[in-house]
Amino acid sequence: MTDIAIKATGLGKKYKLGAMGSQHDSVRDMFTAAFRRKAGGEASGEFWALRNASFEIKRGENVGIIGLNGAGKSTLLKVLSQIVTPTEGTAEITGRLGALLEVGTGFHQELTGRENVYLYGSILGMSRDEIASKFDQIIAFSEIEKFIDTPVKRYSSGMYVRLAFSVAAHLDPDILLLDEVLAVGDFSFQRKCIDLAKSLERRGSTILFVSHNMFSIKTMCPRVIYLRKGEVVFDGPTDEGLRLYEENTRLEALPWFRSTEKPPVSITNVELLTEDGQPRSMFDFGERLRMRISYKTTRPIEAPHFVCTIKRSDELLCCNYSSWGDGAQIGRIDGEGVIDVLAPALSLVSDRYAVDILVRENNTGAIVAAQSGPTFHLRHEVFDPSDFGVFHQTAHWSHDNAV
Repeated sequence: MTDIAIKATGLGKKYKLGAMGSQHDSVRDMFTAAFRRKAGGEASGEFWALRNASFEIKRGENVGIIGLNGAGKSTLLKVLSQIVTPTEGTAEITGRLGALLEVGTGFHQELTGRENVYLYGSILGMSRDEIASKFDQIIAFSEIEKFIDTPVKRYSSGMYVRLAFSVAAHLDPDILLLDEVLAVGDFSFQRKCIDLAKSLERRGSTILFVSHNMFSIKTMCPRVIYLRKGEVVFDGPTDEGLRLYEENTRLEALPWFRSTEKPPVSITNVELLTEDGQPRSMFDFGERLRMRISYKTTRPIEAPHFVCTIKRSDELLCCNYSSWGDGAQIGRIDGEGVIDVLAPALSLVSDRYAVDILVRENNTGAIVAAQSGPTFHLRHEVFDPSDFGVFHQTAHWSHDNAV
């Protein structure tokens, strides 16, 4: 058996704008690509979601696929799983393939969890006897035993992903494709899935993992493929790939923020500093974080409302610092300037965090800027997210031993 599990040669996928019924990619990708087409001068009415992707992945490798929304990550996995046919190039797959590309794909809303295990398992290529022999393991892993005979239309998105991931993982695939499926599960379940993925890797399975969660990517994958505007711009060690990704995406517009015209405010720099103004990317629990935000406007903005958002490595929103909410009076901004924000003592637990910046006009009016900022690590030898959640504050304890 060859040592190469996946070989992609010049893979490309072109779509025609407007022909929504004939394509399988998300509306999100369509809009993102439409903006890309307008900016990049592609032929009218069509765009390349993926172009000239070539790489080889060996058996037993865990490889992360990273990139912004619309970069071509999901399209790549759909081509590899044969959900869509490439416009150009070839993909050779060697081994049994399992794919979990969208939460609940293959589930029937009116059927129970039990019935959907058999349905979804069959879609993935498992025999009925194989499903029956693994059924108890699948349910135990999903942790939804109480609801297994409940119609899945009553499931939460988290219950969906637990059951779907559990079925796909127990396929015992030679190759497993995962597209953002861990984004819905809670933190403890994400850890459980990562452990299972590592066990599959030890058994020789190959895993391709698409995620915006850089913590999961770094934990699972020694190698990443970085896609940008449909093309492979990096293929190599994870640390180097994540550094390049962060450099390229720093101060980019947040994926959900769309404007029909150029935003009147742009964030030109965000510095993370200690309380006394020293640059820092690693902070200790209890330190104060200073965020220095440089901006430029194309017109006067009255009563601007600046928001500094801190997100954990799994994209969980931890807290916001709001100029309007904190009662800060920023009457007007015009041209270039700097906003200085000194946060209280950091009580977040040990993890990696990202800072995003939003600006509203007239306090709670329209959003006029929404950009990604830098990342930082918080260090504490005890308070980690697996045991202490999002933050830790010291409580006052007392004890009365009287009976």
